[in-house]
Amino acid sequence: MLGGAGLLLGVSAAPAQAAEVSYATECVPPPISGLPPVQGTTTVAITAPARAKAGDEVEIVWTFVKAASKNPDILDLGEDTVQPTGTLKAAGAQTADVVLRGPRENPPIPKGGEMKLSAMKGTLKLTSPGEVTLTPDAYTINVNKPISTDTACAPKEAVRPAATITVTDGGEPTDDPTDPTDEPTDEPTDPTDEPTDDPTDPTGEPTPTPSEGTPDAVTGKEVRVPYACKTPIGDKNATSPVRIDARRDGGGFALTVRFRGSVMDSPADIPEGSVKPSMQVVLGGADRGTVRVEGPANAEDIEAGDPIEIPDLTGTYRPGASGRSTLSPGVLTVEALGTTTTCTPEKSEVSLTLDTTQQEGGASGGGSAGGTAGGAAGGAAAAGGLAATGADDHGTLKALGLVAGTALLLGGAVFTFLPGRPR
Repeated sequence: MLGGAGLLLGVSAAPAQAAEVSYATECVPPPISGLPPVQGTTTVAITAPARAKAGDEVEIVWTFVKAASKNPDILDLGEDTVQPTGTLKAAGAQTADVVLRGPRENPPIPKGGEMKLSAMKGTLKLTSPGEVTLTPDAYTINVNKPISTDTACAPKEAVRPAATITVTDGGEPTDDPTDPTDEPTDEPTDPTDEPTDDPTDPTGEPTPTPSEGTPDAVTGKEVRVPYACKTPIGDKNATSPVRIDARRDGGGFALTVRFRGSVMDSPADIPEGSVKPSMQVVLGGADRGTVRVEGPANAEDIEAGDPIEIPDLTGTYRPGASGRSTLSPGVLTVEALGTTTTCTPEKSEVSLTLDTTQQEGGASGGGSAGGTAGGAAGGAAAAGGLAATGADDHGTLKALGLVAGTALLLGGAVFTFLPGRPR
């Protein structure tokens, strides 16, 4: 929900030089905020050594001096909820993108107040003698409460270099056992040797599958599913990590759909039994149809400020065909305080593959407890579930929130279900 860069917080003593540069900036708030792009001026100070030799790894510090905009008049930002990350361009004797990151440290920032961002740090390995210029580039501001959101800021004009390092010919160290450029050649634990038979290997496809004579529990692959959502407060787009697991249950499978991480801190008091998620798991491969899974409604009142957790969604899959059948997250539905939000995947993402044996009244037959006919990922609009995202994940995880909400007018509260990235 942020609009721009922040104020100077100060860094430790500069190694040799600290130079400032100002440039026109456009900051794009999260789409869900409904705010237009913000135009402003960013002023930063870049601290780096004035001289170094080839082979050195130097630290670069980016300090925000002047904000491009203030915190919008939407909500107060709590202490230590704001974290900046950015890129600095190295040019001249060598070309590189230097990634910098600041700690999540800030004082409370009221609505309409000046943005305050921590100093970002990164390192650059100097490879060639000559002059290396350092120029600020794009940066991102993440706020993790009440939910996690990103504001992307980028220069709107050519930016002049903020600092220059004169690199002398020091020679590359060739025998330093700690030199990060010396890659091990005989490493017995070569990370490229991926295990081929681990059914829970998150880097591979969930190909190991249960059969009549094998263990009955199978862990699916976590997939990031882009959703288009119809909510009581408008159309929203969101992406969420989802995983489907299966356990053999007679001739069928007990399914569990899991969402990674907590959704958010509740912005209002929510009474028990008010939130009910469900999903249609889409079948493919040998089988066709969908399988409904659902989670329990919240069993207790959720007080404002308490975390909102999404329960596992469960259901039973009775195969309607023999062969290799795939399972993908399908239409999501959230019923909350008398309203319904429906989210449809914009593309199919297979989470699990099973060896199946046709059962009487199975999924592709339609109309049974095991599933319903119709195989398109967006075809079941009457049911679904709620995806939740990871929260912080070293700032790189950019999952947006699914939105389900209701406005209780004239003395009520606004309940907005926003798993993932805050608006």
